[in-house]
Amino acid sequence: MWLVGRCPGTGALTASAAIHGEAGSRIGRLEGIAVHPEHRSAGMAAALTEELCAGMLDTGRLDSVYATVRTVSAGPQRVVARNGFRPLGVLPNAVDLSSRESLALYARHAAGVLDRRFPVAEVPAPLLPLLRTAEAALGIRYPDVRAAAARPLPAPAVPVPEDGGRLEVIEAPAFVRRRFRDHFPGAGGWFYPLHTPNVLLTPEDGRFEVYAYLNRAGGYCSLLTAHPDPAAAAAYLEPVTRALARAGAGYVEALVPLAHHEALAAFLAQGFVAGALYPAMRADGDGFHDYVVLSRSTERIDFRGVAVEPPLQPYLDCYVSAWASTHLPTSPEVAP
Repeated sequence: MWLVGRCPGTGALTASAAIHGEAGSRIGRLEGIAVHPEHRSAGMAAALTEELCAGMLDTGRLDSVYATVRTVSAGPQRVVARNGFRPLGVLPNAVDLSSRESLALYARHAAGVLDRRFPVAEVPAPLLPLLRTAEAALGIRYPDVRAAAARPLPAPAVPVPEDGGRLEVIEAPAFVRRRFRDHFPGAGGWFYPLHTPNVLLTPEDGRFEVYAYLNRAGGYCSLLTAHPDPAAAAAYLEPVTRALARAGAGYVEALVPLAHHEALAAFLAQGFVAGALYPAMRADGDGFHDYVVLSRSTERIDFRGVAVEPPLQPYLDCYVSAWASTHLPTSPEVAP
């Protein structure tokens, strides 16, 4: 749904905004908000956003709408917040514009959706602070979630070479899409709204295939899924990330169900950090599954120029603490 505003007297365009969805999905993305300089501060962006949400959420066409918001200024955060969007987390170094920028993730849910989330019994311990942050920010509850007992990750069927092994990176979008659809004819084996794979990574023996969406212009990549299953490639996350970095992705992210402890543990073990939690993201019958956004950046993260509104600040604090716990040495590891 794409809405535009026009000047009553001249018919000239004054503003534009859209919600982008896809066939079969119950989730959309708010995008393309733009207001003519002569008509700013008149509430045009807010009016279009509210009309879009009314047409897509209040009518039951979508269950939720999300927005990735720039953090170079507080204005974009205020626009979405005034229209019922609430913060879900931060995406550090998520896009390369004039320089590497961090984004904030916001979402608005249809009435009653957040009350129909499937419960989760346990999560990896590093995720508990993010859940507590989301509880305070969104007014949702994880009353019985406990830290899962640490257990070793399953050993790969074929040992990973010390150098990570050679991965072939196939950038042939039409071929990748055809092969992906052959392996995943339905949505049961993967879930990554509004992303279509355009890159395939595989070892020389072809025992697994990793499908990803690589955006060279923005310098980022989303890991979508793997065949025959994500576990087959779990031990190769490090060489996969390095290969994507060489291909131009300074930021790599993955979307993982909160209930999939093994997958979450695999990403956390390879230096990925959870920056956002999207509750009730995926519909499943009468209920909804929560998802975690994990990311890893090969470039230095610098938050000094970030403008953060108070509702988003706890997520930024949570991410900084999680990043330090993951990447900074603990006292016993520091040489005297």
